[in-house]
Amino acid sequence: MSSSPLSSAQAARVALAARLSALMQDAGLSGLELAERCGWHKSKSSRIARGMTVPSDADIRAWCTACGAADQAADLIAASRTAESMYTQWREIHRDGMRRVHEKTVPLYQRTKRFRVYASNLMPGMTQTGPYASGLLRSITDFQGTPDDVEQAVAARLDRSRVLADRAHQFGLVLEEAVLYHAVCDDDGMAGQLEHLLTVMRQPNVSVGIIPLRCRRTVWPLEAFYAFDESLVAVETLTAEINVTAPGEIRTYLKAFAELSKLAVHGPQARTLIASALSAFR
Repeated sequence: MSSSPLSSAQAARVALAARLSALMQDAGLSGLELAERCGWHKSKSSRIARGMTVPSDADIRAWCTACGAADQAADLIAASRTAESMYTQWREIHRDGMRRVHEKTVPLYQRTKRFRVYASNLMPGMTQTGPYASGLLRSITDFQGTPDDVEQAVAARLDRSRVLADRAHQFGLVLEEAVLYHAVCDDDGMAGQLEHLLTVMRQPNVSVGIIPLRCRRTVWPLEAFYAFDESLVAVETLTAEINVTAPGEIRTYLKAFAELSKLAVHGPQARTLIASALSAFR
């Protein structure tokens, strides 16, 4: 199992640097000679080859041309863009506020047939009520110092969540029990959120599992992640969202979800844990 989603993005960057280095070696060039051919400072080629500097599209074209491999530039540029898109900082995502990112992801939610969500810290976004989402998005906005469009972002999140009621979509949700107690809004809001979760789990297209606090772990708690069919896994960290698209890594996350599901209780046992948390907020 991958130790961290950050390693995926870093590995892609390292792989790109290795491919560029191989081109330079195949051309019989030293780093200094390549830099001279490209008109760069002598240290630039070394920094790129060691993965210390992310090359621009123009840098990659110049590198390939200098190595007599201009035909490989397009492929390497695509690989570079993939590596960069895997790791997107929240500050960049939310630079215009949070409404836009919710609206932008609506097509992804609409075309996904099977959602698998592991929630280690917060209620899954598609299950959140207005008060819960408001408390959460307010905290995120204040922490990040990004533009305040909380009211509009909450409305966009709730609109996106309508997909939950569409029986054409299947939802597998696994929550750590602690998520039920993390108070991101006032007690009334938390009680309403837990009541909503009890309602949602009655839907035939929704499965909710709760991993008890005192569960014997065979899989350790992980970062929260959302799997969209078998095509994309979005992993949430403090500073960034990691978009995993490599088939092998997606299979690893789906395996983790399956193992975490085995640790969870479902049905009446899950409802008992939710009801117990609910009593704490009444």
